[in-house]
Amino acid sequence: MASKSQPKVPKTGSPASFTNGKAESQGQWGRAWEVDWFSLASVMFLLLFAPFIVYYFIMACDQYSCSLTAPVLHVITGHASLADIWAKTPPVTMKAAQIYTLWVTFQVLLYMLLPDFCHKFVPGYVGGVQEGAVTPAGVVNKYQVNGLQAWLITHLLWFANSHFLFWFSPTIIFDNWIPLLWCANILGYAVSTFVMIKGYLFPTNANDCKFTGNFFYNYMMGIEFNPRIGKWFDFKLFFNGRPGIVAWTLINLSYAAKQQELYGQVTNSMVLVNVLQAIYVLDFFWNETWYLKTIDICHDHFGWYLGWGDCVWLPYLYTLQGLYLVYHPVQLSTPHAVGVLALGLLGYYIFRMANHQKDLFRRTDGRCLIWGQKPKAIECSYTSADGQKHHSKLLVSGFWGMARHLNYTGDLLGSLAYCLACGGSHLLPYFYFIYMTILLTHRCLRDEHRCASKYGRDWARYTAAVPYRLLPGIF
Repeated sequence: MASKSQPKVPKTGSPASFTNGKAESQGQWGRAWEVDWFSLASVMFLLLFAPFIVYYFIMACDQYSCSLTAPVLHVITGHASLADIWAKTPPVTMKAAQIYTLWVTFQVLLYMLLPDFCHKFVPGYVGGVQEGAVTPAGVVNKYQVNGLQAWLITHLLWFANSHFLFWFSPTIIFDNWIPLLWCANILGYAVSTFVMIKGYLFPTNANDCKFTGNFFYNYMMGIEFNPRIGKWFDFKLFFNGRPGIVAWTLINLSYAAKQQELYGQVTNSMVLVNVLQAIYVLDFFWNETWYLKTIDICHDHFGWYLGWGDCVWLPYLYTLQGLYLVYHPVQLSTPHAVGVLALGLLGYYIFRMANHQKDLFRRTDGRCLIWGQKPKAIECSYTSADGQKHHSKLLVSGFWGMARHLNYTGDLLGSLAYCLACGGSHLLPYFYFIYMTILLTHRCLRDEHRCASKYGRDWARYTAAVPYRLLPGIF
């Protein structure tokens, strides 16, 4: 569901298509070879202001009870200065550095040293060694898919500690939230800088590198397609899934524990946020093999956009609802709570079933049933950079006959449900929905521009058959 673009979380692309061909040309997907002024301006804006945005939201909760306007008004009216706000901000601590180092090290060990065993006894789960998509250079990477296993082990240890071992307080994440922010920033910038240097000096595959000649664009969007250390440590897969997404549910649990500590109860709104977001996280790890064929792995290079984004943007801004509920323990009426739950589950259902239909269509080359009928598709073709002609099918049945990106619509419904669980008193918890709306609308337009260039007149036939992007009958 939630996408991870700038910075980004896992998302499949649209529209639904099946390609009977090999690697697509380098010009079809991925980051640009050349940088226009708008792209460069966007890169500079994000590099300069994205870290500040994260700090502002977390600071607003810590010092101003989650009000987004109070810090600005206090500075303008002279009640506080920027120096005063900064002075009240907790610095990095040795304890936070130790926690974060242990956390990342533990996730690296789970990723590298413990081959997946879940696929051997969990029906329907696909894990273990799996192949990714063909890269632009024609390489097929192998991955050790063990994210579900890492999530389960991590959370079993968390619950064992909370109820039996008592090594640390379950509020430890909330209690060190801002010091941990500085640690996450250090890792994000360190990883991004390392992979850029690596791309220049010792790339994993030189033919899968892209250079624009612009330092800032290269740094943000990445040079290497799949930077690796050794045979199995893949930076893109690790940082997209671990440590940020594994931590997502732990962060929410720590918020719930803090709410219990402060108020003597966990509100139904906090339970809803924990449950709905846990469904998404589990869905991601259950479908981690499928994720290897999505935009994040197949088309994005690894730079600051993913490295810093997965370390900082995702865990800090995707969990704002739970953080808000620590400061404002909203207890929803039963009809409100049921409505939020229903909306969240509806969004998840649309998201998952739309992606399932596309995956089924691809795997069977259209020889399947969707909603009890043989699927309809538009035959199309394109020519790759090497001059070879390839053939594809664009699905126009099921959810994909209602709108060209209905999986994004389901994602947005789920995102809205997270926010509605927090009531309507503050804007802060709704940042996630606003951000996701902008992000997915932009991704919609970006994907369609690429598809129009790729398929030409066949794309026009497809848009005539499925005229709406996200909302049937509206947009």
